[in-house]
Formats: sequence, structure tokens, C-alpha cells
Amino acid sequence: MGNGGSFWLPPASSTVAGEVDSIFYFVYYASVVLFILVIGLTAFFVFRYRRRGGTRQFTSGFSHSNVMEVTWTVIPTILVFVIFFWGFNGFLKMHVAPKDALQIKVTGQKWFWSFDYPSGASSVNEIVAPVNKPVELLMSSKDVIHSFYVPDFRVKMDVLPNRYTKAWFEATETGEYNLFCTEYCGTKHSEMIGKVKILSELDYQKWLEAADFDTTIALHEMGERLYKSKACVTCHSIDGTPMNGPSFKGIWGKTEHFADGSSLTIDENYIRESILNPNAKVVAGFQPIMPTYQGILKDRHIDAIIAYLKTLK
Repeated sequence: MGNGGSFWLPPASSTVAGEVDSIFYFVYYASVVLFILVIGLTAFFVFRYRRRGGTRQFTSGFSHSNVMEVTWTVIPTILVFVIFFWGFNGFLKMHVAPKDALQIKVTGQKWFWSFDYPSGASSVNEIVAPVNKPVELLMSSKDVIHSFYVPDFRVKMDVLPNRYTKAWFEATETGEYNLFCTEYCGTKHSEMIGKVKILSELDYQKWLEAADFDTTIALHEMGERLYKSKACVTCHSIDGTPMNGPSFKGIWGKTEHFADGSSLTIDENYIRESILNPNAKVVAGFQPIMPTYQGILKDRHIDAIIAYLKTLK
């Protein structure tokens, strides 16, 4: 997706990406020219003024050149000012969202992203937005520092606990783009990967209408989709392999033992409590690291996940 792309940078797919690329390449090529100039002159002078024969010679009394000193001071100073004002102008554009921007709430937590839209819709690990429309991201973290990064948009911003940070983008074409966390946030940091799906305005409105819940498929099938889309797959396997959390295979009706020494048979009430208040009963042998899905999953979603777990014999 996007226009161009090179060895150094991915395709530029937002309105600010082109300006970011321009200043990057300006600094890059200026550095290449200065590097060649300095190394070339150094090699020339080493060869030209090398010691010849066995007779030592005194250098001339010529100490300096005002013209050269002014030149190598003024030119780098001009370059520094050009880069500063060019970069500062781009910085302002990247941090001041247009007034008509669509605001999406972004929440980072170990180890997934969740997104809340003005219409009341929500999504996990996939942010959906319309093309050619400014989108402002209001971001915060529920646990540690994360960092929201979409390479194709040239958008990167730290996501902090107990405060809000902002970023914005305007995608120039439809498609899917990679979303990464670029701040180490624990053992599953490398798996905190999402997508930015850019749709046409018509398709975006259709997505909003269908985002709440699809009633056209069976409840357990929707639960299977939620297991993947809401990042349960990050910590819970369905093949019996223990991960950061216990496997879901054969969990229904199983007698589970907890860290506080208690035990119970897995039923609907336990699953619901574990989703909304995960630290109430922590399975023995596992750490209390699961985040709450309070406000992320609706009752109908929880019912669907319960129905799916019942099928995992």
C-alpha cells in the first residue's frame, strides 16, 4: 500500500508521511555528501603532505585562513537552522489535529490494543477508519508504557499510564497497515501487533453498523471470532499447551485449583468473573497478569465466549 517506498522507508500512506520522508532524505544525503567530503579531503591531505625521504622539513608559518574558517562555520550553521525550522514545522503538523478530526480512544495494555469509537463500537488489535478523513487518537495505558507506531503513516507516540497522549493521521488510500508497539512492555511485547484498516466512507459506515454484534451466525461461532479478535489467543491456547494463562482445551466442567488454595468447577459464573475481574481467582501456577475486559466486552460478547468454551472438549 501507499506511494513509493524505498530501502530505508516503507510506502508513504498518510498526508504527513511525504514531509517526514523529505526531511529524512535531506539529512541523509547531506550527511553522505559531508562524509565523502571530509573523508576525501582527509585522504588527500594524508597523501599530499606525507613525509618524503628521511629529511625532516618545517611547515610554513601560515596559521589559518579566515575565508575557510567562516565557510566551515556558516554553512553547517545554515544547515542546522534549515533542519530545525523544517523539522519544527513538521512537528507542529503532526501534533495538532484538524478541528474536524474523528476521535478514536486508544487503550494499550499487556498485550493488545483496544479501540473505542464515538458511535459506541469497539475493536481489539484492529483500528478501523475512513480514508481521506483526519483521525485523532486519544491514547492511554492501563498498565505500563506502550508505544503506538504505524510505519506507513509515520505516526509514533508513547502511550502512558495515568495520562493521555495524542496523535493523528489522515490515510490517503484504503488498505491494511501494520501497527506495532515499539516500547518493551513485557514477555509478549513482540506479539503486540495490530492492524489499521482503512475503508471508504461508505464501507466504514457499514462496518460501524455491524461492529456491535453479528446476529447472523451461531453464538459459539461468534465466540470463536472473539477469541481471536479480542486477543484471548495471545495468552490462552486451545490445544492444551499452557501459555501465560491456562489452556482453554477441555476447560468446561473441569475442577480448577487456584493460587489461594480454593477450587471450583468451571461454569458460566466463573468465566464471566474471570473476564471482568480476572484477579479474583487466579489459577495455581500462573501469574495475575490478565487485564480486565470490563467496558471492552458486552454481555452478548461474554455469552458468545462462554458458548465457544463449551465446545472445546
